[in-house]
Amino acid sequence: MPRGTHLNDALPLLRREVESGPSPVAELTAQDAWLAFLRFGRQRFDTAVTPGSDGLLFQYGTYAFSGPPMFTVDFTRQFDINDDDGEHCHYVQVHCELRYPPDPALRDLGSFNSWFFHDTGEELEQWAEELGGRLDPLRNRRPAGIHLYEGPV
Repeated sequence: MPRGTHLNDALPLLRREVESGPSPVAELTAQDAWLAFLRFGRQRFDTAVTPGSDGLLFQYGTYAFSGPPMFTVDFTRQFDINDDDGEHCHYVQVHCELRYPPDPALRDLGSFNSWFFHDTGEELEQWAEELGGRLDPLRNRRPAGIHLYEGPV
C-alpha cells in the first residue's frame, strides 16, 4: 500500500504550491519560493522508508550552466528510485530555481548547500528555520528568472 503521493505528481504539486502563494509568479521573491518549497517538502511521497530516499536540498552560488553567470538559488527535492528488486536505480530531482544577475554582494555570498532527509529523525521545521536567514540578502530583489523542472540524476 502506498504511503504517500505518487512521484509522478511531484512537479505538478510543486508548481501548484508556487502558484498558490501570496504573489503572482512574476513577482515571486526568494522567500515566497522558499515557503512554497517548504509546503511541498512537508508533503510525503510514495518512497522507501529509508534514510536518503526523500531529500530536500537548499543551495546557492554563482554559476554559468546555460549562458552567462547568474547567482542561482535552487530548492531541490530528490527521490531515490529503486528497481523491481528494491535496489537503487537512479534519483529524480524536482527543482525550483531562481536566477539573479550577479553583482558583488551576491558573489560575496559564495556558494552554500544543505540537505534534509525525511525518515532520519531530523525535524524539517528546525532545518528550515536554520536556513531561512540565508535568504536575507535577496529580500529586496526579484529574480530575473524562475524555473520549475524535473529530471533524472
